[in-house]
Amino acid sequence: MVTVTLSPKYQVVIPKEIRTQLALKPGMKLQILRYGERLEFVLVKKASEMKGFLKGIDTSVDREDDRL
Repeated sequence: MVTVTLSPKYQVVIPKEIRTQLALKPGMKLQILRYGERLEFVLVKKASEMKGFLKGIDTSVDREDDRL
């Protein structure tokens, strides 16, 4: 786990190890979500970049008879 410090301007530096792993580049958009006392940063991607990300997902879900 990596610890970062909030600057006087309320800025946070994302550690290089994480930037490299996620291939983050300057100008990329991140959405910040709050869950109680926790913050989560989520990459914002265009719909065109999401094409095929569900390929191979298992869609065999047991359904009730009235849902077929």
